[in-house]
Amino acid sequence: MNLVQTFEQLHVTKKIPDLRPGDQVKISEKIKEKDKERIQIFEGTLIKKRGSGINATITVRKIAAGGIGVERIYPLFMPAIVKMEVIRRGKVRRAKLYYLRKKEAKEARLKERELTQEELEKLKYEEKVEKKVEATNEKEAKTEEEKPVAEKIAKLKEEKPVPSKVEAPKEKKKEPQKEEPKKEEKK
Repeated sequence: MNLVQTFEQLHVTKKIPDLRPGDQVKISEKIKEKDKERIQIFEGTLIKKRGSGINATITVRKIAAGGIGVERIYPLFMPAIVKMEVIRRGKVRRAKLYYLRKKEAKEARLKERELTQEELEKLKYEEKVEKKVEATNEKEAKTEEEKPVAEKIAKLKEEKPVPSKVEAPKEKKKEPQKEEPKKEEKK
């Protein structure tokens, strides 16, 4: 393996969904403005995918207000991309969908492609894996949050013994019992 391939393997760590031309995608991108950060979502049709590895890019097109077409080119492994999501699959017969540039509004719509059983199972499996990873990350975060608190409590106990606020149980006053008249025994 050459040096470039090893470099790519080290830096290609993001999990990218299976993207194909014709897919309706939603891309969440982190944008910095002065000292503020926000997430901007760009939703459109994937018209082109090129390159491989760390150099891979996709071109996404959407029709903005006023019927103006907007295209954005995203490097797949750009650190600013927070999340990529496939909303629906389009049924197309081309690798590059440049013909959509000439079409307007309804003409530019693509038919939805029905997923095969294998693709559905793969998507379900990936969703399950993601949920498990999220659950383990949440558990780890909780335990990490609890550790400093437990350590602080232990240090406080070592420094000063905490006076117990538990009081001795109070004795209940016994009410004088009424004496019952004794029965005399007959002989």
